[in-house]
Amino acid sequence: MKTVLFVCVGNAGRSQMAEAFFNQAARGRARAISAGTKPASAVDPKAIEVMREVGIDISTAKPKALTVEMLEQADRVVTMGCGAEGVCPASFVETEDWQLEDPKDKPVEDVRRIRDEIRGRVARLIERSLPELRESGVLSELPRE
Repeated sequence: MKTVLFVCVGNAGRSQMAEAFFNQAARGRARAISAGTKPASAVDPKAIEVMREVGIDISTAKPKALTVEMLEQADRVVTMGCGAEGVCPASFVETEDWQLEDPKDKPVEDVRRIRDEIRGRVARLIERSLPELRESGVLSELPRE
C-alpha cells in the first residue's frame, strides 16, 4: 500500500488536515500519515473546527514527532511550507513542498482558506501520483463545504 507522509513543524494544523483529507479519499487503498519536526502539544482547535465543517473529525488526532522510520516507509513526502519557515525536515529524502501558510494564530476565515487549499492539493496529488485512486473515483468523494 502506498504511503504519503505530510510534514510540517508543529503537526497541529496543515499536515493534520492533509492527512485527514487524503485518508478519507483513499478509503484504505493508500494511506497518509503526518508528523512534525517540533510537534505541538495538541492539534489546533481552529483546524479541528474547520475540518468538522466539512464532515471530518480530527479531534482525536495527536501531533507526532517525525522519525526516520516514517521517512523510510513513505513513498512520497510532502512538506507544508517548511522551506519557507527555514526548517527542512528531510533534506535527504526527495520531498515536495507545498508552501502553505501556517494557520497558527490566524482567524478562522484564514484557516478555512488554508483548509480549502490543502483539499485541492490533496486532490491534485492523488490525480498525479496515485492513478489507481484517480480511476476509482475517490476524488469526487473529497468533502466540500
